[in-house]
Amino acid sequence: MTTRTAHARHRRIHALALPLAGLLTLAVAGVPATAQPVTADAEAQRTLRGLTLEQKVGQLFVTWVNGKSADEVNAKNKADFGVDTPAQVIEKYHLGGVIYFNNDSRDNFDDPVQVAKLSNGLQRAAIRSGAHIPLQIATDQEGGTVTRMGAPATELPNAMAISAGRDTKAAQEAARILGHELRAVGINQDFAPDADVNSNPANPVIGVRSFSGRPELASQYVGAQVKGFQDSADEPSAGKSTSGWGRRSETVSAAAKHFPGHGDAATDSHHELPRIDRSEASWRETDVPPFKAAIAAGIDSIMSAHIQFPSLDPSGEPATLSKPILTGKLRGELGYRGVVVTDSLSMDAVRELHTDAEIPVLALKAGIDQLLMPVNLDLAINSVLDAVRKGELTEKRIDESVLRVLKLKLKRGILTSPFVDPAKVMSKVGVPANLATAQGIADRSVTAIRNDGGVLPLAQQPAKTLVTGWGVSTTTALASKLTAHGTQATALQTGQTPTDAQIAQAVAAAKNVDLVVVLTNNVGTYPLQGKLLQALNDTGKPVVAVAAQIPYDAGYENPVKTWLATYGYITPSLEALAKVILGKVKPQGKLPVDVPAGKDVGTVKYPFGHGLTW
Repeated sequence: MTTRTAHARHRRIHALALPLAGLLTLAVAGVPATAQPVTADAEAQRTLRGLTLEQKVGQLFVTWVNGKSADEVNAKNKADFGVDTPAQVIEKYHLGGVIYFNNDSRDNFDDPVQVAKLSNGLQRAAIRSGAHIPLQIATDQEGGTVTRMGAPATELPNAMAISAGRDTKAAQEAARILGHELRAVGINQDFAPDADVNSNPANPVIGVRSFSGRPELASQYVGAQVKGFQDSADEPSAGKSTSGWGRRSETVSAAAKHFPGHGDAATDSHHELPRIDRSEASWRETDVPPFKAAIAAGIDSIMSAHIQFPSLDPSGEPATLSKPILTGKLRGELGYRGVVVTDSLSMDAVRELHTDAEIPVLALKAGIDQLLMPVNLDLAINSVLDAVRKGELTEKRIDESVLRVLKLKLKRGILTSPFVDPAKVMSKVGVPANLATAQGIADRSVTAIRNDGGVLPLAQQPAKTLVTGWGVSTTTALASKLTAHGTQATALQTGQTPTDAQIAQAVAAAKNVDLVVVLTNNVGTYPLQGKLLQALNDTGKPVVAVAAQIPYDAGYENPVKTWLATYGYITPSLEALAKVILGKVKPQGKLPVDVPAGKDVGTVKYPFGHGLTW
């Protein structure tokens, strides 16, 4: 490293290590105040030249960490990474990124202020590490089913619920809210939106995460959300260049997923390797348009799918490891120049054909830039290093991906403004205006699919209502919402596989109420829910069935003549459902998919665009 480069790099490191108040007003670190603005390419190249091979390779990996503070000693870190704390994981591997979770095994969330402090602590660790480069901090915050940071943060409905409202501005606003609230707690990359076209009603993993079963509608909403995540409130910092990079921002990097398209899968890639038998022509017609829309909107990153797509690559390799798909189709045919990130490398689908040592090397050969969540991080990093030292991968190939990652970090202001102010978090997260917007989006999403019996609108407010069917918390929450709106509602959950005893209990409870609301979730896979619907309908009480997740439930043969769809069960969706049932608002949603006649996917029972109102 030259003396001039070393001094410039030290100035940048010093700037990044300064207290928050000073950091937010500094000019682009490493560039003298009197110098002319440099390009993002030049700054990325300058940063790259100061990195060792080990530090470069570390920048290509994104992993989980165990704990809710950077310095928390957690036994899981010892088992996973050989160190005690999240900060030590960052420092050991010179990591380019981390990803936050909220599940039992990898829980990083308590409350927004805690998350902000965790993010700041991890950024300090990254700056202390040998690479001295701030982190991409990512999570999966699609809204609805895939939500990592829940209340008191604003909860937004699933993608399919948003598109049911037929308002692309609402989609953009939903993404803006998600992005701003994430950035407030230090999360600067969101693995959203889902750009898959849910063309297979039996798809077990995409469903309502997709905007639509039609490529044209999905494309409109994907493009709108990319703009919402990445473009709004993106203003230069004081003293910073207005050349389009190095800007402070309340936005996050979006990631369109899962290329080349996961919507026609019949199996879950978390557990097995799906095979998509769509022709190449059909792929271009159905799966490509939303990704084109994302690219046209300036998407920062695109996530690969762990799926076989023989018409695009007959080798049988999953798309994540396929050069014909990632380099040939995504970069060559679609002209994408941004970051390509894998789906989680801990998923069974990508591990079916290769060892954990082979996968990261094959992914880089295929055209991947960022490697997400390998099962064994130490093994994965050393496999890449060994491949370079043996000549299987060139350092030039590593540099190409590191440069893309660095330019993304520059573009999104991560290198110059990595920290957040915990004292300001709750003035940005879950604020009344955001909550009201989310509720308005949910209110427009509820779709009346069937009302042959004329149960709705109700002639008069029911004195007592039974909420039964799927979900302990869901039935309880809806009963609470209905009660708040004037009917005495009780909850009796029977799950996805109701037993005869549970059905009998529900029937007995129905005899003492004026209205029965039944929540369903995936009737096609769990058909005993149909038996519950039959028994409750036979009581003679007014019954409203609600597809509380996928709208396809309404297409299965059953005697209930009133069906609503909510496309999810977050709090705003249940509030909207309660208001529709009790006549506080009218249903406005239109189906974003064709609903077939049960498993007969060749017969459309309720077509795309269908939606009743009264």
